Amino acid sequence: MFIAIVQIPGVLRSEEVAIEAARKSVPTYVDMPGLKRKYYLNGEAGGGGVYLWESREAAEAWYDADWATNMEKRFGARPTLTYYDNYVVVDNDADEVRINDVVEPAKATAAE
Repeated sequence: MFIAIVQIPGVLRSEEVAIEAARKSVPTYVDMPGLKRKYYLNGEAGGGGVYLWESREAAEAWYDADWATNMEKRFGARPTLTYYDNYVVVDNDADEVRINDVVEPAKATAAE
């Protein structure tokens, strides 16, 4: 799995405004090729998102040459984009651990 973190400085919204803005953008991300999950961020440092992608190639297909310019026009600030490889996920909701996307029971992995 692959993670991209987008940070947009200076974009702090009330909870209601942040949710409404997210609702408007949700259709863009539903069924997006290669995107596994997106978390919307809102805080004192600004706004943005955490994106879980199937691969770096899928992420780079979305964050193309025009992406940052379009985001700057939309939000009035140029976003930063940081990439991370992701090999291990602890999912307490599902009571499992995924290592390179292979699922293992969380308690068995923790006992090792």
